Amino acid sequence: MEQYNGSQIVVLEGLEAVRKRPGMYIGSTGSRGLHHLIWEILDNGIDEHLAGFCSQIDITLQKDGGITIRDYGRGVPVDLHPTKKIPTLRVVYTILHAGGKFGSSVYKVSGGLHGVGASVVNALSSKMLVEVRRNGQVYRDEYEQGGHPITKLENGLLPVVSKCNKSDTGTKVTFYPDASIFETVEFKPETIKKKLKEIAFLNKNLKICYKDEISGESIVYHEEYGIKSFVNYINREATVLHDDVVYVEGTSGDIEVEIAFQYTSNFSEQINAYCNRINVVDGGTLVTGFKMALTRVMNQYARELGILKEKDENFDGKDIRNGLVAIISIKHPDPQFEGQTKTKLGNTDAKSAVDEVFSTEVQRYFDKNVEDLKKILENSMKSYNARKAGDKARTAVLKQLNDVDTRSKLASCSSKKAEECELYIVEGDSAGGTVKTARNRKTQAVLPLRGKILNVEKATLEKILVNNEIKSMIASFGCGIGDEFDINKLKYDKIIILTDADVDGAHISTLLLTFFYRFMPELINEGKIYRGLPPLYRVEYERTDLKKKKKESEYIFNDFELEKFKKQSGRKILGVQRYKGLGEMDAEQLWETTLNPETRILAQVSISDTVEADEITTTLMSSNVPPRRAFIMEEAKYARLDI
Repeated sequence: MEQYNGSQIVVLEGLEAVRKRPGMYIGSTGSRGLHHLIWEILDNGIDEHLAGFCSQIDITLQKDGGITIRDYGRGVPVDLHPTKKIPTLRVVYTILHAGGKFGSSVYKVSGGLHGVGASVVNALSSKMLVEVRRNGQVYRDEYEQGGHPITKLENGLLPVVSKCNKSDTGTKVTFYPDASIFETVEFKPETIKKKLKEIAFLNKNLKICYKDEISGESIVYHEEYGIKSFVNYINREATVLHDDVVYVEGTSGDIEVEIAFQYTSNFSEQINAYCNRINVVDGGTLVTGFKMALTRVMNQYARELGILKEKDENFDGKDIRNGLVAIISIKHPDPQFEGQTKTKLGNTDAKSAVDEVFSTEVQRYFDKNVEDLKKILENSMKSYNARKAGDKARTAVLKQLNDVDTRSKLASCSSKKAEECELYIVEGDSAGGTVKTARNRKTQAVLPLRGKILNVEKATLEKILVNNEIKSMIASFGCGIGDEFDINKLKYDKIIILTDADVDGAHISTLLLTFFYRFMPELINEGKIYRGLPPLYRVEYERTDLKKKKKESEYIFNDFELEKFKKQSGRKILGVQRYKGLGEMDAEQLWETTLNPETRILAQVSISDTVEADEITTTLMSSNVPPRRAFIMEEAKYARLDI
């Protein structure tokens, strides 16, 4: 037995932990994680705006691959830190959990709560330059190779490099992402511009000046009407039921509330919630307060206007929200998010604040705009009647689910404990057969799909429910669909999409994710949906750093890892096998790489931006061809060709 004592415990000092496990701090080392670095630095300037000290932020994509973000706030303090005895600026950019957002004296409201943003960006950069303007002087600090300071201090403080006007204040950060950490260090202008537009919507009257030195493009983002313009932007291609966006705002206690909404002819609802301009994808208490108030107020109006008769039951929430597009934005002095990813707000006072402000202010609006109110209520009545008429037909279809024979397809697991069971959805009987052989029969079930499932973006619920592959999935999950959906009845803790690493496999995954997103979003929100990541390569190599030569093999999961592996010393590559599909692996290899919980890699499916998720799903999966073509042409330049 190997000795296990204190010598085996590794302590990572300073920013080493960030470089060792970057995914813990920015989500991934792919394009999404790369762009997250920008958002972290931008957040600091936006917090200055929220505090009332910054009306402009400049962001510049440089020709040499770097990016510069300059805010016109107060500037990061440069005085000697009382406990660390180094310049405060250096504390902020080199020490985790250091910042002005832990107390309420500096920032009344803030999106950054953990004090890790600036230092994490520094840790994951090959070079960073920070320039601060305060008190008529310009200070500069420079870092290399993951946050190592190279600027020499003068009497323990940063040197003054030049003078400026006392009114000229702020912080300018230039950084270069580390190519040895990220799969790509090429920023996507479209991703940045889309984010900047959203930031401008959520921060009324903040001016954001974007410049791309590579293309020469310059754009100024400035939204005078804030989230009201945001709703207009979301609905730019939709048929709206009333011309004006309804906008209300108010304060309850220390909580500031803004709500903007408009109804469209679409048979769906879209509620996007933000707390301190963080997109809380899973909603939480602020969304609950809005839904309660909206349902109560609209039913009250429906009775007063005689749209609902005495014998009629009230509209339910879904009747009233059918076709709704809404933005809820609150500023909270002490937000309590559920989970590190900040996807759900838990403050109970947010619920009552939204309810109070919305109930009061929306009635003032509708009392002056009765025609808009009537159009919305008529839409609710249509939804109410359609729901009543469709209940019988839907019930009949759902009843059939109890009679669906999944035995010929589903290879069940023996355990009945949902918390330890997982279901693999695989493409085709061939791959399904291999997975069935390789799996752990106690906890792992397998459902092979024959061909591609229906594109649900183009179909009604009734048509979807008669599709055999979808019926098999619903019956296998056990939690129903639509109004009957109950996640507590889900038979599996994980639903894992496992497809080949080719175009067809990617298409099947997209069709499945579209179905889950549109008709079972709770599965995604509760973290139940995963993608299995089988390896792309098996590399055979010989160890050249040992006295006795030894042949070994290793599985590689993407091209980026393969290139890194080839560059490592002490190894002679003997051969590289490229797996085109799951069927090329035997049961033992499949277990080792893809099914074994100890060694496999799973990617949990989550939604970080509901507006973007809805836009991309509609663009890629609807019948409207021109936007899809434009999206593909734009993204194609960042794709890697797989021949």
